[in-house]
Amino acid sequence: MTTQLGLSEEARAPLTDPGDGTHGVLPDLALRTLSIVNVLFYGNPAEGGRFVLIDTGLPTSADTIRDCVERRFGRDARPEAIIMTHAHFDHAGSVESLARGWDVPVYAHPLEHPYLNGQASYPPADPLVGGGAMALLSPLYPRSPVDVGARLHRLPADLSVPGMPGWQWVHTPGHTPGHVSLWRESDRTLIAGDAIVTTGQESAYAVMTQRLEMHGPPRYLTPDWMDAEASVKRLSDLKPELIVTGHGQPVQGAEMREKLALLARDFRAIAVPEGGHYDRKPAMPGKSDSDAYR
Repeated sequence: MTTQLGLSEEARAPLTDPGDGTHGVLPDLALRTLSIVNVLFYGNPAEGGRFVLIDTGLPTSADTIRDCVERRFGRDARPEAIIMTHAHFDHAGSVESLARGWDVPVYAHPLEHPYLNGQASYPPADPLVGGGAMALLSPLYPRSPVDVGARLHRLPADLSVPGMPGWQWVHTPGHTPGHVSLWRESDRTLIAGDAIVTTGQESAYAVMTQRLEMHGPPRYLTPDWMDAEASVKRLSDLKPELIVTGHGQPVQGAEMREKLALLARDFRAIAVPEGGHYDRKPAMPGKSDSDAYR
């Protein structure tokens, strides 16, 4: 059984319009919503053209991302790196085209590499998790791997994030085995990826209206609910001030932290669909997190 954790408008983080096709979240962080997913741009245009791209949207997103980059950072600008929270089709859809065109490195957790180097496909989606049309249509979503070749690199073992000083990556598996979130302690900003989202991603209506709610990862593409629960608890323990997610609008403040803590505390009752996998691990390539960095 799942429960909605609604958020009031007071929890909505204010966005600015910098006039470059993005929405400003912070002076050095902007997002562009591409159909159903958010792509993030880290870097302050007022401090030069250095930036990092976080996720790459859908297979149709490359031209829009390039346009945003040119307008925000200047003609011929290219990122220092592309950071992947994970490699589902709506986050890695344009990574091959962009990485090849810019000739830049792509960083991901090593447990996510099989889905970025052509070695493995994700498990099938589960259309029976409930919640609406997005879930029912999920078997049609692409799950084959992309292949960025030699441009693929491991995120550093010291938890630093290339091109993003002051940030750390946090392993938040469950939605995928190598899913990561990004954390900046100085202002308590969390880039959550899909470990938590702020809209009911299973519902086409919720996706269109972007109604503010606190959710665990999208249910139809989450095979390991035990890990997903641990990841939500880990992010809640950080006590973020601002959260930017892969789906939905940025949220901030005390109400957001309260609902995130409630989600972490009662995760099984709130987030997990009937039949969610708690008793077994899904068959996925790769070893444990600790083995991955040996």
